[in-house]
Amino acid sequence: MGETVLTGRGASSGLAIGSAVLARRGESGCTTGEAKADALHLREAIDRARAEIENLAADLDDDAGEILAFQIELLDDGSFMDPAFVDIGQGATCKAALDRAFAAQVALFESDDDPYFQARAADVRDVHERLVRLLSGQSEPGSELPAHAVWVAEDLTPSLFLTLERKGLAAVVLARGSAASHVAMLARAREVPMVVGVGGAGRVIGDGAELVVDADAGEVVVDADQARLEACRRRLIEQRDAAALARAWRGRTPVTSSGRRIAVEINVEDPLLLDRLDPADCDGIGLVRTEFLYDDAGAVDEDRQFAIYRRLLGWAKGRPVTVRTLDAGGDKPIAGLTGEPEPNPFLGLRGIRLSLARPEVFAVQLRALARAAAHGPLRVMVPMVSVPEEIDEVRALLGRMVTDLLAEGRAAAMPPLGMMVEVPSAALCARDFAVDFYSIGSNDLAQYVLAAARDQPDVAHLYRPMHPSVLRLIREVVEAGRDKGVLVSLCGDLAGEPAAVSALLELGLERLSVTPAALGRVKHAIADLP
Repeated sequence: MGETVLTGRGASSGLAIGSAVLARRGESGCTTGEAKADALHLREAIDRARAEIENLAADLDDDAGEILAFQIELLDDGSFMDPAFVDIGQGATCKAALDRAFAAQVALFESDDDPYFQARAADVRDVHERLVRLLSGQSEPGSELPAHAVWVAEDLTPSLFLTLERKGLAAVVLARGSAASHVAMLARAREVPMVVGVGGAGRVIGDGAELVVDADAGEVVVDADQARLEACRRRLIEQRDAAALARAWRGRTPVTSSGRRIAVEINVEDPLLLDRLDPADCDGIGLVRTEFLYDDAGAVDEDRQFAIYRRLLGWAKGRPVTVRTLDAGGDKPIAGLTGEPEPNPFLGLRGIRLSLARPEVFAVQLRALARAAAHGPLRVMVPMVSVPEEIDEVRALLGRMVTDLLAEGRAAAMPPLGMMVEVPSAALCARDFAVDFYSIGSNDLAQYVLAAARDQPDVAHLYRPMHPSVLRLIREVVEAGRDKGVLVSLCGDLAGEPAAVSALLELGLERLSVTPAALGRVKHAIADLP
């Protein structure tokens, strides 16, 4: 029988080869028919659940620890658990009482307008599953996890992921799941490959089946043929060698052989990814993507945004933090915010165009940014700018937010305001924009210059970020920055390609912003240059 290729969506990048371990769901067997005994069993299960979670959280001080702390609060909240005890007293089984109590709480969290509380619904389900398992007398899932295990399930809770990850989990394959979930964020932070949305995974994949999980391609291969296995093993060896080299260079100062100091910052897609990074390894954060803050409601709470920006500043320890305002639209639709699909979304209402069209949403982000700017070197960067009037309007709005906040007695400051240079008009006329810095987005710039979408296979051969036309525009922006006396950086994928570093520095760039994984290899490439 040949190999079977299942497709899904990569939620945490990477490649793994391992044996499938299928999740099993048990049923509660706690009912004795006597209400007092059943209530006692439930109280004992709550105590054991608390002890398990406290043990799991003992050495965690990041967002994972915060997730588990929330779960402990749920178990200690009498108003949360009391309905289950009332149901048991009226003759319900433990399982039925728990199901009803937790279903009501999940519905309550999911109906909240704040996405922070909506995301907590998954944590409530997590506690529910743990209690059901303990009431049934089952051991913790994955307690006998084999080497190179690939966990295969419908979905996965954050606490179970943390338990499995401690035991050497190789990868995760989920039939459902989401790239925006807590567990996906944890997987990315801990560099565990994860593919979600693999329909029918539990039916097609048998326990112990050999799997190739290619999260970069969003594929899971069952019983891969010998040629594929050998190619994947070679990739794994290459990746391990590259990772070892990157680790050796990550903490070094990026200096060319002639002593030219190059600033290397990092791009941040999810603040959770910072938990395992040392801020001393970089020169700051050159790009914080903020799309993760937005959900189907289209906006988030100002205080929550402020807290996240403050946390980024705290992590950076005095180094600059550059936050990009919402960059929705194009290939990043957000339900409830970006509206109906457009005939040509890459040329439509995206980036700053969308933010200016939705001032009630944009104001929340600008207020949070202005408040955070009073607490450290925060910079604000505007995406998809094409004409100077857009920057002028943003500067006026941001200034108004600062004035309003100060009038309310809140600490606020006007942060440096910069722009993404990813549209040809912005590159050609960079001198015309009243900005404090430029950051070149090579991905979109190449796409627009060459009229070739980077995600379209039929024209992929035309998408060339190193094309002379793209490099000429990069040089144009560098020279504009030099003439105006403002910083210029490049934060697109090109910055993280060692083979491109030499050409970028020859164009005059002295500041690059790369993914955290690229830090070491880019520093190594810089050191090899004259």
